[in-house]
Amino acid sequence: MAHILTAAEAVADIPDGASILMGGFGLCGIPENLIKALAQQGAHNLTVMSNNAGVDDYGIGLLLQNKQVKRMIGTYVGENALLEKMILEKEILIELVPQGTFAERIRAAGAGIPAFYTPTGVGTLVAEGKEVRRFEDGREYLLEHALRADYAFVKAYQADKSGNLVYRATTRNFNPLMATAAHVTIAEVEEIVEAGALDPENVVTPGIYVDQLVRGEVYEKRIEKRTYRTAGSAGTS
Repeated sequence: MAHILTAAEAVADIPDGASILMGGFGLCGIPENLIKALAQQGAHNLTVMSNNAGVDDYGIGLLLQNKQVKRMIGTYVGENALLEKMILEKEILIELVPQGTFAERIRAAGAGIPAFYTPTGVGTLVAEGKEVRRFEDGREYLLEHALRADYAFVKAYQADKSGNLVYRATTRNFNPLMATAAHVTIAEVEEIVEAGALDPENVVTPGIYVDQLVRGEVYEKRIEKRTYRTAGSAGTS
């Protein structure tokens, strides 16, 4: 059975210098209550591994505002002007990773694979300092190392008390991969049901990967960037 805690209790023992995988894509499927609790808890010098850092004042942006993040590993800066400013002013270390490589590095960690070769990034800045090897097909490949963290913050829709997780639509994104690739996985969910209440066919993350469960109290579920169609634009090209 997973331990059921409040968000504050779940993050209380996270130390300075910890590495944390954080699920989500933009603001979709982020563990927002856990991030808020960590911002209040105050751990510093963190290494955060996430697809991107959301927006300035929400999600990981809260940790950036507090200067809690020392190093960020992700795939792009996105809509976060604060992160861009911190990078340019050398207030944070940044490692940008091609998105597919980022996902595979996390998956590899969960599968117990320490490293793998990929053609992505050969001949670019991504290849600097990495081993390059040519295989029988004549192509060159980079050696990329698995991404494993001390903690994973993942967001799911439902959990049972055994920690089995069900995701909703695109909020699934990086969360299932990250749940397998940390020493301690904390799952934030909207509903917790009795063991056996979930349809096994819908379970994506087995409870064996989940150490702690948090039921989120309030969800803003922001949209990162709203786009409106201008009047009279329908049917035009």
